[in-house]
Amino acid sequence: MATTSASDQAFKFPILIGDIGGTNARFAILVDAFAEPKSFPIVRTADYPTIDEAIQAAVLDKTSLQPKAAVLAVAGPIDGEAIELTNCPWVVRPREMMKNLDLGEIIVLNDFEAQALAVSALPDSGRRKVGGGIPHEGASRVVVGPGTGLGVAGLVRARKMWIPVAGEGGHVDLGPRTERDRALWPHLEAIEGRISGEQILSGRGMVNLYRALSAADGAEPVHAEAAAITEAALSGKDPRAAETCALFCTYLGRIAGDLALIFMARGGVYIGGGIIQHLLPIFDEREFRAAFEDKAPHRHLLADMAVFLITEPLAALAGLATFARTPRFFGIETAGRRWVA
Repeated sequence: MATTSASDQAFKFPILIGDIGGTNARFAILVDAFAEPKSFPIVRTADYPTIDEAIQAAVLDKTSLQPKAAVLAVAGPIDGEAIELTNCPWVVRPREMMKNLDLGEIIVLNDFEAQALAVSALPDSGRRKVGGGIPHEGASRVVVGPGTGLGVAGLVRARKMWIPVAGEGGHVDLGPRTERDRALWPHLEAIEGRISGEQILSGRGMVNLYRALSAADGAEPVHAEAAAITEAALSGKDPRAAETCALFCTYLGRIAGDLALIFMARGGVYIGGGIIQHLLPIFDEREFRAAFEDKAPHRHLLADMAVFLITEPLAALAGLATFARTPRFFGIETAGRRWVA
């Protein structure tokens, strides 16, 4: 296994790129450094027993192109020869994958590293500004996204390179601030006594929040899935679902503000993830921004930071493609994350 930085070498084309989340996987093939990625239909992870079978059936069987390398982003920590996804039964085994799919090289990144790579060069058409603040060129950025889980990553600039900083920031504590919060918190499902960000700001977290609201109000929950809660809120006919979605956005603003302070994200805070795409019609920018800036004694710091909603649906693939084309522009250490046949 190589231990050098990906920025020290170029990949051989064609390159398979993949964004593998807990629920869905998205794949594309990059033919050369100038071509746009050739995308394939989104794959539901539950439809295939292994990632190798998914790539073979959904990608390789649909094209005459044979990738020579793969750059994959996965939702979970990368540790060892068997990489387990946090919210999916798939296990990525790079050495077996190289044999099964005839690949010469594989690099595996965290899924939110890919999101961070994307925001290094996200065009205006792929983002929507929320409130005030001015992004500073070359300053640190942070990306946070509720989906199957709650992903977090930073992006810092050093030595003329962008360096993504991966982690498990979605598991930081999230506590009550208001009287309504304090009424809800005893009814939230905890993990060993903790309410982490992901326990509220994710698909299952939205269900957790909705059930807590129902219990606090002495009502029986009607909806069992995040999609149903969101749909009911969008209809305007279900006040409890609407409050669930409103609080979801408020709590996202709070945790985004915390992360902005941690990274001193003067380059911008980027909100991604599939859930926000569905909530855009009822997303209250003023409430979100108020929660984001409510960080005394540093309210003025947050007020000066720009926030963007990522509207590009394939942002992670775009980030992986940017990295695969020009790895020298990114400081990504690949020790323990790069396999060569």
